[in-house]
Amino acid sequence: MTTTRKSAISRATKETDIRLVLEIDGDGSDCSGKIKSGDGFMDHMLTLFARHGLFDLSVDCKGDTHVDFHHSAEDIGICLGMAFRQALGDFTGIKRYGTAFAPMDESLARVCLDISGRPNLIYSVPLTDRKINNFECDLAEDFFKAFCDHSGATVHVDLIRGRNSHHSLEAVFKAFARALSDACAINERAAGLVPSTKGVI
Repeated sequence: MTTTRKSAISRATKETDIRLVLEIDGDGSDCSGKIKSGDGFMDHMLTLFARHGLFDLSVDCKGDTHVDFHHSAEDIGICLGMAFRQALGDFTGIKRYGTAFAPMDESLARVCLDISGRPNLIYSVPLTDRKINNFECDLAEDFFKAFCDHSGATVHVDLIRGRNSHHSLEAVFKAFARALSDACAINERAAGLVPSTKGVI
């Protein structure tokens, strides 16, 4: 890569104060101890997202967790979406599409995505549990919706099978990481071209 695809997002509201730094062309190893979402399970999901997507990611979120974790989960999704959109610039040369399957023990997830400029989330993830420790499982969908809205990506998330909710969401985040990594990758055959017949994304 001749340019560093990196971004830094700062976003403060009455509900959250977030600092997020992303490098798309990382190796995924530079996030240990740098992801502090305010929830242990979400830290785990974002850490494995960075590792399996080979993204260098740091997140520092101070949120109104005395209310619950909803504002933090949603706003982290907003910031992550903004970070990818900023780091990708005019989208020149990217592959644009990514699809990945990820097994996690008995669970199997599939994510198909398109960095299209048209935000859309189709989320079909039936889980057996409402909560994992203090994390409300419904918040995963809110996180992905916020990511789509602010990255301009279309993302289809499907849990094909699963029994354990921890395993199922872990498979989802790993598949998301791999699909997004593929979509962001540079297509050497399309160097200098925006992957759209419109000429823009």
